[in-house]
Amino acid sequence: MTGQVYLDYNASAPLCQEARQAMVAAMEIPGNPSSVHASGRAARKIIDHARRTIAELVGGDSERIIFTSGGTEANNLALNGLEDVTVFTSAIEHPSVMDGRTDARRIPVDEHGVVDLDALEAMLKDAFNAGEKVLVSVMLANNETGVIQPVAKVALLAREYGAKVHCDAVQALGRMPVDMGRLLVDMVSISAHKIGGPKGIGALAIAPGVMLIPQIRGGGQEKYRRGGTENVVGIAGFEAAARRAEANMAKMADIAALRDRLETELASVAPELLIAGKGTDRLSNTSCLILPGMPGETQVMALDLAGVAISSGSACSSGKVRESHVLKEMGISDTGSAVRVSLGLETTDEDIDTFIRVWSRMRGNAARKKARHAA
Repeated sequence: MTGQVYLDYNASAPLCQEARQAMVAAMEIPGNPSSVHASGRAARKIIDHARRTIAELVGGDSERIIFTSGGTEANNLALNGLEDVTVFTSAIEHPSVMDGRTDARRIPVDEHGVVDLDALEAMLKDAFNAGEKVLVSVMLANNETGVIQPVAKVALLAREYGAKVHCDAVQALGRMPVDMGRLLVDMVSISAHKIGGPKGIGALAIAPGVMLIPQIRGGGQEKYRRGGTENVVGIAGFEAAARRAEANMAKMADIAALRDRLETELASVAPELLIAGKGTDRLSNTSCLILPGMPGETQVMALDLAGVAISSGSACSSGKVRESHVLKEMGISDTGSAVRVSLGLETTDEDIDTFIRVWSRMRGNAARKKARHAA
């Protein structure tokens, strides 16, 4: 990490020391985990141990944890791995879900960004009457706004009509409980780099009875569900980060206090400020701030020059100035003026003070410039 104040944890958390150490140790093992000699068995042991740890974290079965290259691949495997299904996704899903099945039918959300259960039930009823097999995919927490979805209620509805349910829990992992049993879901996608693990490693947890068509072939790895030699180093880092995330879950209350202070102080400086999803259950670390009339990209660049890192939306859309489909679906008109501030375990009071000071100065400069032009 540099001296920059880093407030973009929803894009990626800094690699934690525990993960770094586990990865360095794994690098010393040369064996392929499919080899039967001692070095291969040592590599296999790392994978098996990680599978158990990650299964415990999501309330799943270690035999049904499929390691992937990240959340995007996990989502794509879930969406495309079931044969002959009609897919329903919420209208505010991550791009890896929205683009993972472009033929999916979209479930609308209300003005708070929460999925419309009545609309979903109507969709399920129509599909059931038409004899369609359905997979419903609804994220646990939105990556832009942090709004938490009623996934268990979605799953209960889906079960009434014989549908299966996938949940993208990438942003939720480590920030709120993720339990497949309580969520009543059939598949859960997670990723390491959101919780202080390395980039390029994720997993899809599946429930008993879920049979997937592999999307990557070429070997018997992952019980023939995903071909290719396993990323042993990444998996070792993922496990270490998962253990750390579980141990620090109680600290989310402190992070929520920091986020709430940030929002309160900004609102006192800028009454025109809008906070997407405020008043709705949200992740404790996420704030989507809309400053009308000031482009999000401009805000991001101004803050970056002042030593503060935030995002103008989903990091997967970096370099592309485009309207936020999430905010649009919530009925927010000034979608181009939004930025996302996301906190993590390393965030301090001083970081929040710096952000408030820099953001307030930026907003003040913009207001004065606008007043001069108006005059």
